[in-house]
Amino acid sequence: MNHAEVAAFLKSRRDRVRPADVGLPVGPRRRVPGLRREEVAQLAGLSADYYTELERGRGAQPSAQVLAALARALRLGGDERDHLFHLADRPLPAEASGPTALAQPALLGLLDRLTTTPAQVISDLHEPLVQNPLAVALLGEMPPGRGTGRSFVYRWFTDPTARGLYPAEDHPHHSRVCTADLRAVAARRAKDPDVTGLVATLLRRSTEFAELWEQREVALRRTDHKRIVHPSLGVIELDCHNLFSEDGRQRLLWFSAPPGTEGAAQLELLSVIGTQDLSAAEGAGRRPS
Repeated sequence: MNHAEVAAFLKSRRDRVRPADVGLPVGPRRRVPGLRREEVAQLAGLSADYYTELERGRGAQPSAQVLAALARALRLGGDERDHLFHLADRPLPAEASGPTALAQPALLGLLDRLTTTPAQVISDLHEPLVQNPLAVALLGEMPPGRGTGRSFVYRWFTDPTARGLYPAEDHPHHSRVCTADLRAVAARRAKDPDVTGLVATLLRRSTEFAELWEQREVALRRTDHKRIVHPSLGVIELDCHNLFSEDGRQRLLWFSAPPGTEGAAQLELLSVIGTQDLSAAEGAGRRPS
């Protein structure tokens, strides 16, 4: 590991990121153009002392998980992320060179500005990449790991607990739009093993998916009206919006409700209770994500 180059590269990237880019206040006493060391550490989920040692060219070789967290915190592009892995003498994870391994910086920048509404960045296979706190409160935390097994479309057709997010009467609608969206992605990414593998698995494991797939409906999900079941607030009616990246491989997804509606009031309350489950005292648990 090239400690000196890792330190210099981290500092150069830290100086480039402005506080507003990651949703931090600028403040009148800020003496550095970019982020402070402790801010990078906080964004990456590391201790300030550990990150400071890295920037000083000391300490143990960081793990791949730490490097990935730093890449997200510093808004590194794909080439920059790979460079950091090389400097740290760590092999790139199998998915690190793929287009959906990390949320794209442009979408991350927008996500950081959406502080009053649930929002997340997902891949075109509906694999969640990063969530803001309100999205966690509304939808639950992202499943662990990587790969299409984390895809909401995969879980929708293979794991009955994933459907608890929506009222039962809405399930046929979501099955149809998920299938139509996946067919549109499959057409654009023809012969891509991630897509063909996901489709093959779903055809094998879900009769419902196979029947819908044969109908050949094609439509990217750009907007939708959803009813989401929250364990404390009940059913929340929201509008769901998608902003696509330039290459179409990722989407910024966010929820809103018209002012004055019950949904808007519930979103405001959601920002207060966060991930607290107010039904826990009555013996009800948090729904699976």
